[in-house]
Amino acid sequence: MSKYALKVGVTGGIGSGKTTVCRIFESLGVPVYYADDRARTLLNTDADIHCGLKAIFSERVFGADGRPDRKYIASVVFEDKEKLAKLNDLIHPAVGADWEAWYSNRKADYPYVLKEAALLFESGSYRKLDRVICVAAPESLRIERVVKRDGVDESAVRSRMKNQLSQELKISLSHHLIKNDGTLSLIKQVVLLHRQLSKGG
Repeated sequence: MSKYALKVGVTGGIGSGKTTVCRIFESLGVPVYYADDRARTLLNTDADIHCGLKAIFSERVFGADGRPDRKYIASVVFEDKEKLAKLNDLIHPAVGADWEAWYSNRKADYPYVLKEAALLFESGSYRKLDRVICVAAPESLRIERVVKRDGVDESAVRSRMKNQLSQELKISLSHHLIKNDGTLSLIKQVVLLHRQLSKGG
């Protein structure tokens, strides 16, 4: 068994229920790093990122409160793939460094820790993990959940899905699968996987 905690990723398409699964793991005492939440925090607070944003988007990127205007950024990168690539090149390394610092503070105290991220494969960050769990659910159910959760229409959800790898590909690239379609108990699946990972794999 490894001297340090295994690095285990949790990913899945939009609306698959990644966060719900991670909350169950947390209830079992497993630390979870929420990459997307941390990215938002760093976007608002990191001075180096602010300099980079200004270079990519100009001063217009900052709202009246001095924080980056995320709606403006989203509208620009939706139309401009080059600026999206530059934004990713700015954000992903910062989140990577933040994750490594977070991991260093916990690696000696747990058999494994989790990193939850929607774009685990798309960003390439999965390469630095020991295992990956994919949370999966039928597309119709995922769309229904996101429409309800975010108050958006189905076409908006489908356009967001296009920016992610297909669920089938994510499953094929992952070591473990958790089905969140209502046919199997989510808690039972998590507990079984927790036992397995606690033993080192």
